[in-house]
Amino acid sequence: MLTKDIKKGMRVQLRNGWFGTMAENCRTNTPMVTVEGYETETGSVYVFDIARVQIRDNYWACVELTDRQQKFREQVKAMGF
Repeated sequence: MLTKDIKKGMRVQLRNGWFGTMAENCRTNTPMVTVEGYETETGSVYVFDIARVQIRDNYWACVELTDRQQKFREQVKAMGF
């Protein structure tokens, strides 16, 4: 599933294992997500940190990055984040 297909209200799993709910449609490199971690809070996450998206009950789709998002990931990694 491409990141542009992730819509507001969809459940996601981040690469660190935490779950969240999209607070907006995924149109940028840092969409807003309500993350349920140590605390539940809403904030921006890097699009490349979203690993899976729940499509239906008990069905999860892996997220694919576009070439542009992959370049962005490499830039962020080069900065040490």
